[in-house]
Amino acid sequence: MTLSAPPTRSLALTPQLYINRELSWLEFNSRVLHEAFDARNPLLERLKFAAIFSTNLDEFYMVRVAGLRRQLAANVTVTAPDGLSPQEQLDAISTRVRELLAQQQRLLHERLLPELAERGVRLVPLEELTASEWVRLDEYFEKQVYPVLTPLAVDPGHPFPYISNLSLSLAVEIRDPMTLEDHFARVKVPRSLPRWVKFGRANQFVPLEQLIGINLRALFPGMEILNWYAFRITRNSDIELLQSEEPDDLLETIEEQVFLRRFGEVVRLEVQTGTPQSMRTLLIEELRDDRLPPNATLTEADVHEMGPLLELGDLRELAQLEIPELRDPPLVPTTPPRLRGVNGGIFDVIRQGDVLVHHPFDSFQTTVEEFIERAATDDNVLAIKLTLYRTSGDTPIVRALTEAAESGKQVVVLVELKARFDEANNITWARQLESAGVHVVYGMMDLKTHTKTCLVVRREADGIRRYVHVGTGNYNSKTARQYTDLGLFTSNPEIGADLSDLFNFLTGFSRQRHYRKLIIAPGDMRERFLALIERERVHAREGRAARLIVKMNALADPAMVAALYAASQAGVEIDLIVRGICCLRPGIAGVSDTIRVTSIVGRFLEHSRLWYFLNDGSEEYYLGSADWMPRNFERRVEAVTPVEDKLLHERLRMLLETYLRDNRNAWVLGPDGCYTQLRADDEPEIATQLIAVTSTWGSSPVGP
Repeated sequence: MTLSAPPTRSLALTPQLYINRELSWLEFNSRVLHEAFDARNPLLERLKFAAIFSTNLDEFYMVRVAGLRRQLAANVTVTAPDGLSPQEQLDAISTRVRELLAQQQRLLHERLLPELAERGVRLVPLEELTASEWVRLDEYFEKQVYPVLTPLAVDPGHPFPYISNLSLSLAVEIRDPMTLEDHFARVKVPRSLPRWVKFGRANQFVPLEQLIGINLRALFPGMEILNWYAFRITRNSDIELLQSEEPDDLLETIEEQVFLRRFGEVVRLEVQTGTPQSMRTLLIEELRDDRLPPNATLTEADVHEMGPLLELGDLRELAQLEIPELRDPPLVPTTPPRLRGVNGGIFDVIRQGDVLVHHPFDSFQTTVEEFIERAATDDNVLAIKLTLYRTSGDTPIVRALTEAAESGKQVVVLVELKARFDEANNITWARQLESAGVHVVYGMMDLKTHTKTCLVVRREADGIRRYVHVGTGNYNSKTARQYTDLGLFTSNPEIGADLSDLFNFLTGFSRQRHYRKLIIAPGDMRERFLALIERERVHAREGRAARLIVKMNALADPAMVAALYAASQAGVEIDLIVRGICCLRPGIAGVSDTIRVTSIVGRFLEHSRLWYFLNDGSEEYYLGSADWMPRNFERRVEAVTPVEDKLLHERLRMLLETYLRDNRNAWVLGPDGCYTQLRADDEPEIATQLIAVTSTWGSSPVGP
């Protein structure tokens, strides 16, 4: 049948049918925290999840909460699709976060740390140290810590010091014995030193802030130290580029914004349990931004009491201790059979048939990095074009691109400077690539280039041929070991031509919206996906089998939610495997009876995006970089490719079926917005990520 745009009579999306985006994200982070509670996970892995919960929450406050507070400051009264105003969302967020933080504190101090102590991993109270251990710590403080510290007094001659985002500090109460006057001082706990200080016992540590606190007299000689309390702040850290302004130099603009980020308003204050109200009030008064209206700046409602330890993201350092029995068994990625022993002939293999890879189970090094490295050294390769959203250090990919440019190949790299919290890193690599002769493009003012694509142009006996990699994950060797992602290698001429057109759009002047095979944002991606859903709806309405399976990180676009509701009402069987935010309510009688929503949270971060449409038996699979969120359709450059090689369909079908059978890491969303974790009970336990370790999803027989 002909693929056409859906009719305009789509189901009205009332607030009751839409789950709030921010609250849905908090439920995802709750599932992350649950992994720290789950005794089926090794102890250090549980500690890792407790740390991830904290770092996730940091970013949530820096961006999402900060954005809501900015709306208050601007007197925005428009409600979210679920009907909540900015203030109502902030109130609901505060309530839920406090519940989750209380759970985290109980978990950490009543279960995790005591259980780890039984296995020899401890944070040791200072009063337990022996005399010889004190000697060792005193020497460490004098030689390594003291020279780095800078005490900052607050008095009429010394204004309250600048406090950097997410930095751990000590608020110190001091008394001058000569005048009996009390003073306040701040001491920053330096990030340049290990947070967990070794003192001689294997796998046992003292928190750095406690070592500093016990030695404060060395910083304030002649003064009486009354008390000290740890505190930490979170600032608005979202970079804002005004769409009305066209910067002459985007690189310079981003650098300026990264610098200004340091001075964003404070949106959260974390304090140590026991911090007196007088100290809390002093900190609030000094940290509040008087330029903002009272309802948008720091108040007591923004103070979180965090127990004896702050900066819990640092627990991830302890989680990396080399104690095999307390950690997951190591994953050893494999090379897909078709790519084993090809001796540099990776292009010959791809020319014979498409290759599917599934990371981290398939090696990123022997697939994606090998593809780019071979392209860099192959004399027949004329050009390499690649989008770089996030990368990791001096990687083989960066070195290969540099080598290719130096050898005279045309190398174009789109470096996305607006990749959140990776801006400074990307600026560094952009300049290194430029210095080697790579043509570096910095993206566009009003669009973030999120697509994960690589194009290799090669001269062959029968003419010019394009080789393509389209993936769901970044060209980042570190996250390729931690995230699950899919990638497709193909020499399909139409996909190659589409990718050439996409790079021309990114590097030149083009208003192209329609492509041969690829589904591209900000072109017609939303319309194309709506049309695919509508096609299934029509099949169901006409009595034919209709089915769709969607695997993504997030579903928040109101138009897509409404289209899925309409398809469900027509009888389409729908499975949504959505790791994080899901604003759709499944299982509502007469609205979403046929929709099931599952979230997989486990050892690896589920990051792949995959779509399946039954299409009356002519099945279609797609993979790519986009979630179904307004930003992906409207403010990002995204690419989704069809997977047309029938030999790969069976692999993808098996993968999706395994996700839907998971009873180990799967959570099911109810119509009330609450998630319930599936349990195997008396049935065999099925964990998608464990099955994938022993499977070869990317290995397909040689194509025809």
